[in-house]
Amino acid sequence: MGDSPVGKSPPEPGNSQGSGGSGSSLSVISEGVGELALIDAEVAKKACEEVLEKVKQLHGVPDAVPNGESCPIRCLDDPPGSRIQEEEEESSGAARTARKRQNQAKQSWLLRLFESKLFDISMAISYLYNSKEPGVQAYIGNRLFCFRDDEVDFYLPQLLNMYIHMDEDVGDAIKPYIVHRCRQSIDFSLRCALLLGAYSSDMHISTQRHSRGTKLRRLILSDELKPAGRRRELAGADTGLSPSKRTHQRSKSDATVSISLSSNLKRTASNPKVESEEEEFSSSTESLDKSLAPPARLAPEREFIKSLMAIGRRLATLPTKEQKTQRLISELSLLNHKLPARAWLPTAAFPHHVVRVPHSQAVVLNSKDKAPYLIYVEVLECDNFDTASVPARIPENRIRSTRSAENLPECGMGPEQRAGSFSTVPNYDNDDEAWSVDDIVELQVELPEMHTNSCDNISQFSVDSITSQESREPVFIAAGDIRRRLSEQLAHTPTAFRRDPEDPSAVALKEPWQEKVRRIREASPYGHLPSWRLLSVIVKCGDDLRQELLAFQVLKQLQSIWEQERVPLWVRPYKILVVSADSGMIEPVLSAVSLHQIKKQSQLALQDYFLQEHGSANSESFLSAQRNFVRSCAGYCLVCYLLQVKDRHNGNILLDAEGHIIHIDFGFILSSSPRNLGFETSAFKLTSEFVDVMGGLDGDMFNYYKMLMLQGLIAARKHMDRVVQIVEIMQQGSQLPCFHGSSTIRHLKERFHMNLTEEQLQLLVEQMVDGSMRSITTKLYDGFQYLTNGIM
Repeated sequence: MGDSPVGKSPPEPGNSQGSGGSGSSLSVISEGVGELALIDAEVAKKACEEVLEKVKQLHGVPDAVPNGESCPIRCLDDPPGSRIQEEEEESSGAARTARKRQNQAKQSWLLRLFESKLFDISMAISYLYNSKEPGVQAYIGNRLFCFRDDEVDFYLPQLLNMYIHMDEDVGDAIKPYIVHRCRQSIDFSLRCALLLGAYSSDMHISTQRHSRGTKLRRLILSDELKPAGRRRELAGADTGLSPSKRTHQRSKSDATVSISLSSNLKRTASNPKVESEEEEFSSSTESLDKSLAPPARLAPEREFIKSLMAIGRRLATLPTKEQKTQRLISELSLLNHKLPARAWLPTAAFPHHVVRVPHSQAVVLNSKDKAPYLIYVEVLECDNFDTASVPARIPENRIRSTRSAENLPECGMGPEQRAGSFSTVPNYDNDDEAWSVDDIVELQVELPEMHTNSCDNISQFSVDSITSQESREPVFIAAGDIRRRLSEQLAHTPTAFRRDPEDPSAVALKEPWQEKVRRIREASPYGHLPSWRLLSVIVKCGDDLRQELLAFQVLKQLQSIWEQERVPLWVRPYKILVVSADSGMIEPVLSAVSLHQIKKQSQLALQDYFLQEHGSANSESFLSAQRNFVRSCAGYCLVCYLLQVKDRHNGNILLDAEGHIIHIDFGFILSSSPRNLGFETSAFKLTSEFVDVMGGLDGDMFNYYKMLMLQGLIAARKHMDRVVQIVEIMQQGSQLPCFHGSSTIRHLKERFHMNLTEEQLQLLVEQMVDGSMRSITTKLYDGFQYLTNGIM
């Protein structure tokens, strides 16, 4: 009612008479509606008076004109004339001013929202993605500095994807924060550089080279974003022995001990510029003159990651698991010669330096075509990675015949020289040439055979014997204490798996984590240090982990939502490091084995295995494990339904020592499925074995499972936007198979069933549970996996 028509002449009085001639009427177009409405002249006159009164209040015009006469108001039914045209122009100008002030009022309300306590990082990311106003985007970019680092780190993939694929205003709003954090944290710099390279890979190569993402990545990889104080310190630091005063020069055969294990690119006259997926890592074929300078901030870490990835690619070429395992141990043994170094595991939650990889403990995981492998990494925790010096090398306990540089003490090496051990060594284009004959002989002497005990596997009995001989004081233990301890140990000690050459990872994954830590620490030359820690990581090559990272974010968000809504569902998101578009690292789930390994090793049904591991059905241990199983099964069933997770065979479902079920491998989610057949049609995987562990269809725990499913779905749809925006932003500019088709986001929203009541949701949950239990495609897919891959 406050907006006057603009650009439309008032109707002639003779043409505006209504039927019956009871009075003049007016045809008015409503703004944004486009429909004609008949309004009485008196009503229109009164409306105009109200509009002018509001305009006078906005402009501070007095209620009366100077001569005391009231402001003349003309009805829109008056004949047209110059006076009316002037008033129309004034009215339209006033309307524009009113709309402008209305927009300012809206902005003030928006500012109040941004400054309120309700405004969190999720809302900030949403406004940054959806808003088209540069001012709003710039404000959100500045507001990022106010949130905690870990809150923003969770949305780092979304921020960088927006920076790469959205307009310049969004990029300009995001960049200051990214640059600021890169100056503060070397770990943040590494993750940004890797993600920028991975998410830019979907662009055309000609566009990618000159994109904003590539430019920012190059800036991060240079030393320009190093903290100012640190940059000056390195510029004036003494790197140890100068090139002219070096007392020892390594020969080629000696340098092979510390070769980079990564595959290198040959530059020839016909191919001066080699483009490769490994272009994101620095090439180690640079001149030695350059390598004598202090290494780039990220160079040692990037070489460390590059070496691990190259090992995985070489393992994939070997035919058998046993050959892969032997080659893996040999490769890691050589890698240890370059440690300690200024390298770290990005999946860890604390700053540290990598000092040693216990090579004999590494195992190759199950995969038909590729060779993912699991390694354990010894690290020394530090307060600040940027300022802490690299730990000194401690030799192994065994005596090894070495030559030249290896016999030299390391006291003459400065921290920067040791930090650059991954970037200053020469490389060789052929791996066979990089191994001298003497080195191979020494490696065979040093490394044990697969079926013999190595130094890393020191018998606990021998350690206890040595300790008891050194002790002078007698120890008296009552017989009752011995019986009690033995009974407790038998009641709580899980069964061990037998060694299987076709599945060497089963034994390593089944071993309790604390026992593994104790065993490796006793055999480590660094184990006596108080800051010693043991970490583990899975290295994968040939797989795109960007979808895994997306699934991790959704699981983490759902976990947060269920905790906020006090729904006792359990999921275990594991960290993902995307190294490139086809490689990365995964945080392993500790003390957990797959259902396939359980069936193969124990030859028991799942319920019988629970009874074997946790005691009788009425024991406290079994009931606790059963409750954990129900809560985790309900949580992952909802995750699998919302994300449409496929390829759910028993090799991709783990069971941990506490009874939790854990789904892994989210390579097929949303719009993708194995071979795009869409064979698995059930909402989620719920087999009769799962129901038996819950106590059967009539058991209380099965009803509890369905109740948790309902509560979890109600809580999730309450916060649907927090989940959907994670997926929607990552669809921007992406070529991932999970985003094939134009209806991915629409179908995701539909699975939250916002239009259903809670009673209807309860009926839906009952139908999904019943359909999943009876699904014939689940049984057929398990049978197909058994016939083709031997997965039980």
